[in-house]
Amino acid sequence: MPRILVIAPHWIGDAVMSLPLITLIHNRFPNSSIDVLCTPWVGPIYRACPEMTSIIEHDFQHGALQWGLRRSIAQELKRQDYEMAFVLPNSFKSALIPWLAKIPKRIGYQGEFRFGLINLSLPNPSRHARTPMIEHYAKLVEGLNPTADLKNLPQPRLTIDPVLVKWAANKIDQIGGGSYYVFAPGAEYGPAKRWPTGHFAKLATQILEGHPDTKIIILGSLTDHALGQEIVQGSNLSKRLHNWCGTIRLDQSMALIAQCTSLISNDSGLMHIAAALAVPQIAIFGSSNPKHTPPLSQKAQVIWLGLDCSPCYQRTCPLGHLNCLNQIEAERVYSMLTPLITH
Repeated sequence: MPRILVIAPHWIGDAVMSLPLITLIHNRFPNSSIDVLCTPWVGPIYRACPEMTSIIEHDFQHGALQWGLRRSIAQELKRQDYEMAFVLPNSFKSALIPWLAKIPKRIGYQGEFRFGLINLSLPNPSRHARTPMIEHYAKLVEGLNPTADLKNLPQPRLTIDPVLVKWAANKIDQIGGGSYYVFAPGAEYGPAKRWPTGHFAKLATQILEGHPDTKIIILGSLTDHALGQEIVQGSNLSKRLHNWCGTIRLDQSMALIAQCTSLISNDSGLMHIAAALAVPQIAIFGSSNPKHTPPLSQKAQVIWLGLDCSPCYQRTCPLGHLNCLNQIEAERVYSMLTPLITH
């Protein structure tokens, strides 16, 4: 049984978009053991992927080399006799562990100072020339098979543990039960990807006035909690809004998203999770490009104005007006919801 290691990306959305690569590896090596090395931040994504054999979590710090930790992990992995490693991030440090562990085949894109660390490398296109991220990761199988067919890629799919399904149902029962929408107002990259909270608040009011028996759950990380509070305070039906940002785990958020009526989000990790769960959703794009990181679901609708200044890929609006998001009115989003959830 060949053993294969995947060095995971650090962002939730990227982790979701790497799942088709996992499926391709599994299909090519059906009797293999596929392990992933990742941070606890994205661990729940891979635990919801049935092709994974085991999840190896370590607290890698962003921007830190952590030489001692990486050398220690490599010594542990060396004893596992991995035959190959797929290195998904482009950084130097992400390629260190497979090299230190002496894994024979180390597959990845050309990146910063990685000559020798990656011994089966692919040219790394610029951001503007890059294919959609799902294809970008899937092309790594070409490191083993240049004739691999990538025309009909499997889409990301997540499986929620039944224990978490029950937990989510009980959690909703505690606030009265019934149907609910999910808002995801955060985007870790920066404010140029975040639809204004005032717009979210207007949309919340429209949804709650039009559907008296429903409620809205706001999900995200602890850093998104303040955004959630702004939405609650901006709506005149705040008692039916519940801000759970930072109060529950990611796997619990995934279980809640799986059972919601619809999710409305920015281009974020929770957007990709909803797509992988085939939940009706509206994804609002600002500084990023929906052609590069779209929600991969037939139940997803994307709103992107495509202004002359976008996509700029900046964390904050370089022009200071954020028109790419400010000009997307709540009424437009609301008008798309009914046909989306009844389709």
